[in-house]
Amino acid sequence: MRPIITLLSDFGARDPYVAEMKGVILGICPEAVIVDVSHEVEKFNVAVGAFLLASAVRFFPKGCIHVAVVDPGVGGPRRPIFIETESGYLVGPDNGLLALAAEREGIKGVYEIKPGRYTLRMISSTFHGRDVFAPVAAYLARGTPASTLGVRVEGYAGISVFRSLPRRGWAEATILYVDSFGNLITGLSWRDAEEAGFPSASMFEVESKGRVFKALRASTYSEVGEGELALIPYGSHGFAELAVNRGDAAGLLGVKAGDRLSVKVTS
Repeated sequence: MRPIITLLSDFGARDPYVAEMKGVILGICPEAVIVDVSHEVEKFNVAVGAFLLASAVRFFPKGCIHVAVVDPGVGGPRRPIFIETESGYLVGPDNGLLALAAEREGIKGVYEIKPGRYTLRMISSTFHGRDVFAPVAAYLARGTPASTLGVRVEGYAGISVFRSLPRRGWAEATILYVDSFGNLITGLSWRDAEEAGFPSASMFEVESKGRVFKALRASTYSEVGEGELALIPYGSHGFAELAVNRGDAAGLLGVKAGDRLSVKVTS
């Protein structure tokens, strides 16, 4: 199988940044298959990038290299790293972006990337995606040993937004992501939802920004009436979701990614 490298960033499609990264990769590893996960991550939103990365990684074959660049601290003290997991490699800044995917996939080792033979000769202080992460990913795809490309280190930056507060009959969490349908993916994992008793409940009160909304438990969007708010404990990405059947939950609640909300069982 040809080596697969995925790319995720907040670069958008207007500028040549993604193409420059691909050019670097193909110059080093011409046989690489490059897959774009998304380049429309909200600017500088590391938490959203972390969620999207972790969501996509688990569906790729073992041995893939996943490059993620949402890097508001580029050129600063944060380290450029790659993480070897049970399923492949994650390459990017050590700012929490790789944390959720790494923990889900199982960590084998963390490596700090040092400038040198396996990065571009001239490294910009503002574009490590092209000058550091892309070449290292390409060399990994060629089979270069991890110990050759980086120095093994202990630990990596976590990200607190994924920590929720569940207890029986109630939970508080951050909205991780709002998809293009307005569905809200919360920081409540399936296990958190079970701990709070959501799968066996039928009705809830959802509170955010001082406003309270009624929600019904559902397993599909169409299980509630059109325009009704549903809480889906077992969302498709491993987290509980809030959705409006044929509507926009984010618009109804007036919330966005990063906002907090609480959910209380009422029956």
